[in-house]
Amino acid sequence: MDKITHKGIIERVDDGKVIVRIVQNSACGACRVAGHCSAAESKEKLVEAIAPSASTKYAKGDEVTVAMKGASGVKAVLIAFIFPFILMVAVIALLLALSCGENVAALCGVGILIPYYGIVYLLNNKLKWQFQFVLEDTLKLN
Repeated sequence: MDKITHKGIIERVDDGKVIVRIVQNSACGACRVAGHCSAAESKEKLVEAIAPSASTKYAKGDEVTVAMKGASGVKAVLIAFIFPFILMVAVIALLLALSCGENVAALCGVGILIPYYGIVYLLNNKLKWQFQFVLEDTLKLN
């Protein structure tokens, strides 16, 4: 099974979970001239990873690898980018077909994203469990 992995440093250990600081590099981050190029980016992020025996196995400063099922990454892209794009295009096409005018169609197409992302925000706790990182040694991706 395909998976997404990131190496990181443990920032905090809680019961059953750890907070890991990962450095997310752009695709060209490994290039030899990346230090001289403004296109090369890297960002630090804190992610929460599930670790059943975290308090006994891990400590702040340990280097670990966090992983997530690859399918979860695809699902996240669908929810964050693909579905809203399809919704926006559908609203614009529908309003243009109803002869509402280009300005109204464009505003409504962009405006439909407000309730969409509002609903995604309200479902945050439900969605959070579908996009969990786990520590690599505890990973079971069957």
